[in-house]
Amino acid sequence: MSFRKYQKVLAIPRVLPATLFMFVAGLPLTIMTLTLSLHVLNEMGRSYLDAGIVGTATALGFAVGSPLLGRMIDRHGLRPVVAVCGTLSTVAWLLLPVVSYSVYVGLAFVAGVFTVPTGSLARQFVASLVPEDKRRPAYSLNMMLMELGFVIGPATGILLITSYSATAAILGIGIWRALSYIVLYKLNWPTRSLDEVAQESSRVRPKLRTWMSGRLMGVMFVSAAALFVLYGTELALIAVLRSNDEIAFTGYVIAAMSVASIAGGFVHGIVHRSWSQTRLALAMSLLLLPVALFDQVWWWLMLALLPTNLLCTPTLAAGSEAVAKLAPASVRGEVMGLHDSAYRIGQTLSAPLVGFAIDSLSPAMGFIAAALGGLVLISMAALCNLWTSRSEQTG
Repeated sequence: MSFRKYQKVLAIPRVLPATLFMFVAGLPLTIMTLTLSLHVLNEMGRSYLDAGIVGTATALGFAVGSPLLGRMIDRHGLRPVVAVCGTLSTVAWLLLPVVSYSVYVGLAFVAGVFTVPTGSLARQFVASLVPEDKRRPAYSLNMMLMELGFVIGPATGILLITSYSATAAILGIGIWRALSYIVLYKLNWPTRSLDEVAQESSRVRPKLRTWMSGRLMGVMFVSAAALFVLYGTELALIAVLRSNDEIAFTGYVIAAMSVASIAGGFVHGIVHRSWSQTRLALAMSLLLLPVALFDQVWWWLMLALLPTNLLCTPTLAAGSEAVAKLAPASVRGEVMGLHDSAYRIGQTLSAPLVGFAIDSLSPAMGFIAAALGGLVLISMAALCNLWTSRSEQTG
């Protein structure tokens, strides 16, 4: 193992600036839902239910918008989509602090729909700029930076909100994203390679049934499973620490989890051969089951969570690599957007189901619920793959 694989990837023209820019541009996305919810609670003085409705509206907006914007990029290119959607999204963010609650919910949905999906767009850039045999370290690096963003973003957002207000944070997000859209419009990195453009230029856009294969659906289910496990784990962690009166140690535990995830992603990117996305997600889910036995002291819990978090970034990177390989170049934006939506669905399903287990049974059972939910979604992916294999044999 060595750093050379990462060095070779970053030496490819435009990969380094694209990777760093998309990391910086995507930082506000890590605190969008939190900021919108805190504005409802603090500035509007409304209930947690009202804040939850806003969070759901934003998540639904992202889930709907990602594949739609991806399809528009496939058809019209990057610049028109960034110009139109970036303008609409920025206007929505700048209006949010001055509207009533009912309008606020609608604008939160609109902001989610028209937010240019930084994550899926970054993965498109990797697919277009990096040869297939070098994509594993590229996607690993992408996911490591995303993990780092989820450490830096919320910490910075909370500091801004506590020092000033959620309104200031909302305006800051709107301005940050607006500047990002301007730079992205100017740089206009390719979403398809020159060879892919030449191959696809004379072809009709492929129909859905020709590319939405059982294998691709399986990748989507496993990706949803990964996010179900990850968000369920965080929810259960907070519940356990709160019940133990150790909530002050939450930051230490989450920091250790993030370091483990980044370390796992680094190794995944440089090994000669790694596990498949399904095997990684399966191991991540199974390793979460025994964590419920270590809920007595915060540092026991932290150590017990390290093995499953070592597989977090590798699982996400393997999913991105699989999607890039299975998606035809002419519909890559739409497929990457659907991949983002799969993440959102896993996240959205996790909160109520794991929360129900915590309320009905115990905080530690949240880890069991998160693991079992992941295993159910992985089983659905296995059925998709089995159906594809049988269809190929009979066909």
